[in-house]
Amino acid sequence: MDDLPDRVEHTVLGPTTTPDDVRACLEDALEYGMRACIPPCYLSLASDYANVPLATVVDFPHGQGSTDTVCHAAKRAWDDGADELDVVCNVGLLKAGEDDAVRDHLTEVVAAVPVPVKVIVEAPLLTDEELHRVGRLVADADAAYLKTATGFCEGGATVHDVEILSQYLPVKASGGVGSYEDATALFDAGAERIGASSGDVIVSEWRDQRPE
Repeated sequence: MDDLPDRVEHTVLGPTTTPDDVRACLEDALEYGMRACIPPCYLSLASDYANVPLATVVDFPHGQGSTDTVCHAAKRAWDDGADELDVVCNVGLLKAGEDDAVRDHLTEVVAAVPVPVKVIVEAPLLTDEELHRVGRLVADADAAYLKTATGFCEGGATVHDVEILSQYLPVKASGGVGSYEDATALFDAGAERIGASSGDVIVSEWRDQRPE
């Protein structure tokens, strides 16, 4: 897996994230060859600070914004330098069976920007039936990826969830991925990307186990 660093999005998204935290994340991304995922308010800083592929989050962490508001936020993030957007699905609408509303909302957001959109589905909160439903809905919305979790609810990425979601779109496994061993299990289950605040640990451990 020679391209592992490029498949890791080193992440700093906590509520206390400071500009210095973002700079440290970007420096790690540069050192280890990773991507970075940062809050949208720091995109301008990041674009000026380091040349790394940048993802940001939209309608984070609950996915309950109006379509117009989320589309505006997505466009602003793209204008500010985001290469990819991680948009949160409205899990409440999904659980209520409002599939058309979920799909129509996501379709508009995806169409609003010319960059790849990953949809965060908060898999730890979903049944298998709901995982299959949201996989189909996000694929129908023409998103680029499904993403397992925000990291702010109980539970994170699991092999089981990745196996289901990867039937529909490429998967970014995120939430509780703290080691190369964790990442390997998720890659083996079908994940294409890993999102983790421990991206530097994952890549460092990967380097250590590579043959000389």
